[in-house]
Amino acid sequence: MAYRVVASTSMPELSPAAQAVLNALLEAKFGKEAVELGFPVMSVILGRELAAALRAAADHCHSQEIREADHTTRRWICVDDLLATASELEAQ
Repeated sequence: MAYRVVASTSMPELSPAAQAVLNALLEAKFGKEAVELGFPVMSVILGRELAAALRAAADHCHSQEIREADHTTRRWICVDDLLATASELEAQ
């Protein structure tokens, strides 16, 4: 029995942030051409793994209190943490 893969044309579009994460993975793994060609099925194949990685990174973000003249606010500081983690992984 022969099998063939049929690409679905009704795959939902990703948000810009989710697409950027997927594109970064495709480029790092397969080169810039992979992003230019576009592999819509990759979000189905790698979506859960990417989501798990993002959640794990978010778990390591920390909050910081910002005291202003009339109130105190708490902000989540993630960018530096995420970039440091990315640099650590790239260095492996």
